[in-house]
Amino acid sequence: MTSAPAQPQAAASPEAGSPEAGSPGAGSPGALPPPPGRGPLPGPDGMPRCPWGLSAPEYVAYHDDEWGRPVRGDQAIFERLSLEAFQSGLSWLTILRKRENFRTAFARFEIAAVADFTPDDERRLLGDAGIVRNRAKIEAIINNARAALNLPRGLSDLVWSYAEEPGSRPAPRTLDELPAQTPASKALSKELKKHGFAFTGPVTAYASMQACGIVNDHLAGCFRREA
Repeated sequence: MTSAPAQPQAAASPEAGSPEAGSPGAGSPGALPPPPGRGPLPGPDGMPRCPWGLSAPEYVAYHDDEWGRPVRGDQAIFERLSLEAFQSGLSWLTILRKRENFRTAFARFEIAAVADFTPDDERRLLGDAGIVRNRAKIEAIINNARAALNLPRGLSDLVWSYAEEPGSRPAPRTLDELPAQTPASKALSKELKKHGFAFTGPVTAYASMQACGIVNDHLAGCFRREA
C-alpha cells in the first residue's frame, strides 16, 4: 500500500483522496497542512478519515471498525497474513470483497485444519471461483499453516514482538508519508522466512502489521487515530 489498503498493502494500489483537512501538525503547532488530496477527508457523517477509507463503500466500515485495531490470537493473525499474501499484486478491495469466500474455503483459517489440507484440497481451491485461484499463493498458505504449528511461542506472539513503541514516530499526515515497509517489517519477514513461511515479504508483513494494529498508520486528523 504507499497507498492505503492495501494499507492492506501499503505500496500496491492507491486506495486514496483530498482537501487540507487533517490535523495541521499531528501535535506540531504551526506545521503546514497536508497537501490537497492526500490528507484526511470528511466522510458521509462529516468525520475526517484516511482518504483510502472513502474510495469504495466497503472501505468505510473496514477503515472505521477493523483496520489498525489490535488483533491478537494465532488464528486471527494467520488469517490476516494469508489475506495479505493473496493481495500481493492485487487491490485489497478484491480481497475484501472475497473475504467470506476465503474464510469458507480455508476452514475459517483454523491453522491445524489448513495444515491438514491435502492435494485434493489444493485442487478444490484452484477450482473455487470465489477466491483468488493462484497456485503459488494457495500452496504458500497451506505451507504457512504447517510452519505456524511449529512456532515455539505461537504466531501471534511472534508477530506482536515486532510492535513499535507508541509515539516512536510521528503520525503520518498524508498518504505519501506512509511507508511500504519498515526495519521492523523487514525483521519480521526475515524471522517468518527463517521458520519456513512464504509470501510474507517485508511489504506484506508491514501491511499485516498495519491491519492488525501492530502499528498505527491512521493519518493525523483521522477520527480513528486516537479512538
